[in-house]
Parts: sequence; structure tokens; C-alpha cells
Amino acid sequence: MTRGDGKLTHDLLPGEKGPQDACGVFGVWAPGEDVAKLTYYGLYALQHRGQESAGIATSDGRSILVYKDMGLVSQVFDETNLASLKGHLAIGHCRYSTTGGSTWENAQPTLGDTAKGTVALAHNGNLINSAELRETLEDIHGELGNTQGELRRGNTTDTALVTTLLGSHPELSLEETALKVLPQLRGAFCFTFIDENTLYAARDPQGIRPLVIGRLDRGWVVASETAALDIVGASFVREVNPGEMIAIDSDGLRSTMFAKPEPKGCVFEYVYLARPDTTISGREVYESRVEMGRQLAREFPVDADMVMPTPESGTPAAIGYAEESGIPYGMGLVKNAYVGRTFIAPSQTIRQLGIRLKLNPLKPIIKGKRLVVVDDSIVRGNTQRALVRMLREAGALEVHVRISSPPVRWPCFYGIDFATRAELIANGANVEEICTSIGADSLGYISPEGMMAATQQEPENLCSACFTGEYPVELPSSDRLGKNLLELQLPVEFAGADPTDVGTADLARTNPDGVSPLAGGGAVDPSRISH
Repeated sequence: MTRGDGKLTHDLLPGEKGPQDACGVFGVWAPGEDVAKLTYYGLYALQHRGQESAGIATSDGRSILVYKDMGLVSQVFDETNLASLKGHLAIGHCRYSTTGGSTWENAQPTLGDTAKGTVALAHNGNLINSAELRETLEDIHGELGNTQGELRRGNTTDTALVTTLLGSHPELSLEETALKVLPQLRGAFCFTFIDENTLYAARDPQGIRPLVIGRLDRGWVVASETAALDIVGASFVREVNPGEMIAIDSDGLRSTMFAKPEPKGCVFEYVYLARPDTTISGREVYESRVEMGRQLAREFPVDADMVMPTPESGTPAAIGYAEESGIPYGMGLVKNAYVGRTFIAPSQTIRQLGIRLKLNPLKPIIKGKRLVVVDDSIVRGNTQRALVRMLREAGALEVHVRISSPPVRWPCFYGIDFATRAELIANGANVEEICTSIGADSLGYISPEGMMAATQQEPENLCSACFTGEYPVELPSSDRLGKNLLELQLPVEFAGADPTDVGTADLARTNPDGVSPLAGGGAVDPSRISH
């Protein structure tokens, strides 16, 4: 199955689409360190949050250099292009598209002009007032085609709108402009951005997505998850507070609150999105998932011979279920860790095997057993249906499915790309009907209360809109929402344009008069690098 960029994916089940991750952002200010490689390894730790594209922007105090491309972090970067990214501060991004298609033009960091230099920006989350922001820019510039930078070159993301807004107040510094722009944004955002000398980070007033600060011996780091701090040897300092912007430069770290905090952290980070070795709001994600499994065992006990996970998403919860129930834990499925995003397209015969390319049963372990199969969520149900069938074919006597989150009934507009509401199996069927549909002997979802309790957070401080339909940031009308909203508003010259014609190299250097014009240029790979 191909993506928008023509590369292959590991989506092996036709019509199946699980919860897609958010994005990962990273930033570092560390004179004397190899900031490009620190950012590379930080993104490597955050790769689970986005696998469509990756990019790094660095600054040496005089100019900003951006390198980005489609693919995994390890596919985009090598020793040669990392060596070209010189400087003392950097930001990085790995993307899953939630606004705008999966194209090179939409890869991040985005690049734009300001009155006194250049700005590069990376974004995790999803804004819900992109239509309003577009209209604001049209009031300033007229048609979006009259703007400079990313929007003019065909970028169709909410990130590009923000980048352009950051350059739309020539009378203000970037820091002053950011404090003017950030309160205008609605939805989920964790930003890392830089000019030639300063690293900035900002988090929306609800703090929907995580963002943390770390300390190096000779600098500072900001990242989507604490696991990224660990991999680069940074010590955890604290989270960026909801509604806070921080700035880091030679004068140290300074903080400004641009909005009143109204915490609504995403509970699905604890269920699925974040790495298990990440800590969010003082709670280890792994421990939350194990406790969800224990709670599942209390709420939905069953007589069985073995508890097994759906690797790897269900593993911690399965461990918890086994601990609480006293039923032995076992690995009934082997996962092929090398099924990635650029393997050879399977033939129709192989495609019919579907999930077997990713998971294969251990028949001697499964045969004759009554199984409890633990997973984190059910979206459309196709994966679970194929999995239950495969386990029965391997000789399982009974298959009891346990899910460590409540039924997903509503889409997310804050940075997770679920299926549409009409495609969510729990939206049109009750638990008994879903159980019958997937072919299980029994099915149990954890209660919302049990899930919330496992996070050790106050329920009123968590967003659970995908389970309840109660959105903490009021949504606009449906015609002003959608992943492709901005693609419908491309400047005329890019409507139907050949995408290879708009991904040319661009040079943004600070001139003596403080202006950063865009002009042709580049190094290493001219089609993929921006100075």
C-alpha cells in the first residue's frame, strides 16, 4: 500500500487504520556540542510519534540551515548531511500528518522570515482554528499566494500558518511576536522554534500534548517525552507548563505565561501514544499501563489458561492482567520487528495473509489453551478480527479479548488521526455486537474511571474526548475542520502543480540590514536543504 509520497507502508490489512501517533519535537541549545547529532538521537527516541518525515534545523548565530525529507529519521539523515548542520542550537521534528498531506512540502521544521532574521518551527499537535488563522493572514497579506516562504511554496499545514504569522509583525521582535500570536491559537500545540540565537518552546493552555525541559552539562534540551532526554544524557528539570513559553539563549532560561493554564492532558498518551519509559506529570507511563491491566482483571475476570498481549502495545497491560488474575503470562505471538515503511509491496497472495506479515502465532504455546488477549484499543476491529481467527486456527480453545481503554467513539482533533466517526466500530455497535463481529468468546473494555485512576491524575485535568465526545477546546463547525482544510485553499499557481516543482532549495540568510530574503541556493542535496 502506498503513501502520498509514493513510498510503501506497513498497512497490511485493507481498510484497517489504527490510532496514528502525534508528532515528535526536540530542541537543544548547547554551545560546543554537536547539536545536529543530539537532535538526531532525540528524534530517534521519538520516532514512534511520527514516521512520515523528519527534519532538523540548526543555527550558528548567523544563519539557519534546515534539512528535511520523507521517511524515518534513520533514512533521512546520515553522517554527511548531519555534518553540514553546524551551530549551537537546533530543533527537530518527526511527523505524522494531522493537517495537510504527507508530502515533502509539508515536512518540518518550517522556515520563514521575520523582521530581524529567520524562524524555523516544529509542531506537535493540531490546531482547530486554522481557517480563522488563514483569514487573519489574508487580512494582512491579501491572498495567501502573496505571502512568502512555506505557504507560497505549497505547504498546507497549520504549522506553516503559525510560521507566517510569526513573521507578520515587523515592528516586533520574534519573542514579542510569539507572545502576540500564541494566544490566538486554539487546539493542541507544543512548539519548538528558533531564530539565529535563541531556542523557544511553547505549550497550549490545556497542555494536551507533553513537552519537557532537560539540562545538559553545557546547555538545555526540550522534547516531547522524557525518553528523548534520557537518550541524549539530559537530566529532567520539569515540564513546560500549559500556557507557558520559554526562551533559552546565552542569558539562560526565561519563562513567560501567555495564557491561563487549564490542564487537559491527553489520557491516550498513557494508553498508547507515549513510550512506556516516558514519565508524564510525574507518572511513569509503563506503570499506568500495568495498572490498567490489573483493573481490567478486576472488572472482567475470566477462567483461562494464559494471558497474552498483542505485541507490543498490549504488553504492559497484559502483564498487569496476569499479575492481578494469577493466570500465567505467555507470549503467544511473535512480532516481526523489521516490517517497516519501505519494504517490497506484497503480492495479492501475501496480502491476503494480512496480519501474519507482522504477527505469527506460537502454535505449541497456543494449542488447546483458553486465552486472554490484551490490547490497548479497538478502532475499526479488522485487526482484532484477523487476530482472533489466526489464534483459533493455531488451536486456541477460547479467545477472550480485553482492552485497556474504553470504546473509541469519537475522532480526535488535537493531534491523533483516528478513523472517521462513521468508521469507528464502537460508534455503531455495543460491546456484545463488537464481540460477535471480531469472533471472540468474550470482550471487556476497561471502565473510564478505571483508566483515569491508573494515570494517577485528577480526572478533570485529562482530556478523554475520543471516549466521551466532550472536547475541552470548543470545536468550530465541521466545514472549518479537517486534515485537508488548507489543501482546498492552495494559491492558484499551485493548484494541481507538479509537487517536484515546489520543493526547490531556498536560502534564508540574515543580511546586514536584518532582512532575511529567500533566494535560490543550497548544499549537500539541493532538493532537500534550506539555508
